[in-house]
Amino acid sequence: MQNSTRSFTDKLLLVLKGLAMGAANKVPGISGGIVAFVAGFYEEFIYSLQKINLTSLRLILNFRFRSFWTYINGPFLGLLITGMLISYFSVSKLLDYFLEKNEIYVWGLFFGLIIGSLISITKSYTGWNIKNYIWLIIGISIGLIISLIEPATENDNLFFVFICGIIGVSGMTLPGLSGSFILMLIGNYVLLLVDSVNALSKTFIYLLNSDYSFLENVTHMRLLSVLLVFTLGSLTGLVSLSHALGYVLKYYKKQTYALIIGFITGSLGVVWPWKNKIYQTDITGKIIVDTNGNSILEYYQRYIPNLEFETYITCIWILVGIASVVYLDTIGNKKTTE
Repeated sequence: MQNSTRSFTDKLLLVLKGLAMGAANKVPGISGGIVAFVAGFYEEFIYSLQKINLTSLRLILNFRFRSFWTYINGPFLGLLITGMLISYFSVSKLLDYFLEKNEIYVWGLFFGLIIGSLISITKSYTGWNIKNYIWLIIGISIGLIISLIEPATENDNLFFVFICGIIGVSGMTLPGLSGSFILMLIGNYVLLLVDSVNALSKTFIYLLNSDYSFLENVTHMRLLSVLLVFTLGSLTGLVSLSHALGYVLKYYKKQTYALIIGFITGSLGVVWPWKNKIYQTDITGKIIVDTNGNSILEYYQRYIPNLEFETYITCIWILVGIASVVYLDTIGNKKTTE
């Protein structure tokens, strides 16, 4: 869809969708791709990213910037990415706060949102047959296996950080596969999505105050270099994965959708609200922390809740999540048929 056909409301909605994708990508267990999938712009997102190729590179090298912007569906990607960037410095911070203060309720809401997404997606999916049920089971199995893997320890090797960027961006392109959760499993979630982002925020504050002392801070500069390499890895992964997904969506659309539905179903194990965090401890039982003072997560211990006040409130949040997606889906269907 070209920029000239988008109203101001459509543009604002795209920025808000970008906000939602950015927030979802930040939370371990939630996939930004689910937002794109349920909101109905997943295929446009993937096909737009596919346009970042040798042709677009030639347009830049020939200084044909307007043609480049049109070719890659820039008005769409630009608004979406703007929303994501805003999210990383606003909504994501808010989510971090609520995850710290009322974590179980936040997980309950996300659990409900994912169930609502599954209701919305499966309702419109018409490709069910034996082969696609097999793809569904494969997707569910992969999601469940990922949810049961124990996290590794932090590693700031720049080559590994680059690979983390490629892996971490999977949540944007593969609905149900949480890039941030995978980063937690390989031990680099705090380093890449908390410490380095906070370092960038502090850098802006330093620059606004004309304070360049951070340039002599070895730890601060290391975090900025880590963030830069992670960003390059993410861009590489975004483009390469989009080309692969564009191909399978073109030739194996129903199978791909069945696999995605499986991923999303399997991810319910990751966002199950009732779980305890078990941290790494030394031989004395003391919790081990990394160089930044953060506790190192070893695994999640899931449990069946007792019937108590907190459980009832969490269930209400689950219902709120389900109702929100179903309602938005109903509104979207009405607009489509008008």
